[in-house]
Amino acid sequence: MLNRAKELCALSGVGGWEDEVRDYIAQCAAPYADEMRVDAMGNLIVFKRGKKATGKKLMLCAHMDEVGLIVKRITDDGYIKFACVGSIDPRVLIGKRVLVGLGRHPGVIGIKAYHLVSKEEEETAPKVNDLYIDIGAKDKKQAEALVELGEPCVFDTASEDFGDGLFKAKAIDDRLCCAMLLKLMEQELPMDVTFLFSVQEEVGCRGAFGAAFALEPEIALITDCTTACDFPTVEGQSRVCQLGDGPVIYYMDNSVVSDRALYEQLRRVAKENGIPWQTKHRVAGGTDAKAVQSTKAGIRAIPVSAPIRYLHTPAGVGCVSDFENMLRLLRCFIDDTAANC
Repeated sequence: MLNRAKELCALSGVGGWEDEVRDYIAQCAAPYADEMRVDAMGNLIVFKRGKKATGKKLMLCAHMDEVGLIVKRITDDGYIKFACVGSIDPRVLIGKRVLVGLGRHPGVIGIKAYHLVSKEEEETAPKVNDLYIDIGAKDKKQAEALVELGEPCVFDTASEDFGDGLFKAKAIDDRLCCAMLLKLMEQELPMDVTFLFSVQEEVGCRGAFGAAFALEPEIALITDCTTACDFPTVEGQSRVCQLGDGPVIYYMDNSVVSDRALYEQLRRVAKENGIPWQTKHRVAGGTDAKAVQSTKAGIRAIPVSAPIRYLHTPAGVGCVSDFENMLRLLRCFIDDTAANC
């Protein structure tokens, strides 16, 4: 699973440009899928038949898109002005390497040199409008030959093992969970499962809404990544969750109150199978559960996440044991649901 996650994280898939990720997942899923299709939004929907027909419609969801940038203007000097696709703190962008446009041209995000900064500017955080991407072009004409307006830009970060049992990459949110769903798909399952690989989660959970509207699952597990703030400057509930304590089972976030029965079922399944788990100490963030839960007459939904440091930055960091335990929890939940149908 980890090797596949590394490959998925290395792909480019800013919201609206998930094609490369979708093609990779479809190729991996094809040998195990009983049905597979792409809908109008670009979601990849994969159905896998289980050992028995329980009559229960279960859906597992992971989003394919990543946060990134979009080209909005090219200056006369050949620099790229950009906007963010998804929520990104401008402070994490300065000096970072990026791949610009569909041609993935190397670039670096720049800002006015520090020795030219006024005292007032030094005391305020930079804004996206203060930044630009340098692709080494000498003028606008040369830059326009390489990059077009409206093309995406992604962070240029290696996917690699990191420290003691950790993993570092861009786009861990949510390529990690895409890898988990592919791993589950490879196994013989006790019941029918629909796997939804959704688009445009980072810009408003747009893909999952339409897919869930069409699929109408009875139960939906939304797999994602969530903010771990387990570092020295953060204390108490502001840490949210931490690496090494297992997957995060939500009772609530900023967009949903989880289905109570599913919350209790996941906790029970974790306990019965010796799987460590944690919940969020602070109500924050949101996932595709927001869109899925409110589709049509309503769907029983709950998010389950891997804790990740530095979400929505050029490099997220997660714990391999958390990934493994989350995968175990998902499989045990499917088994338990099938057994009680």
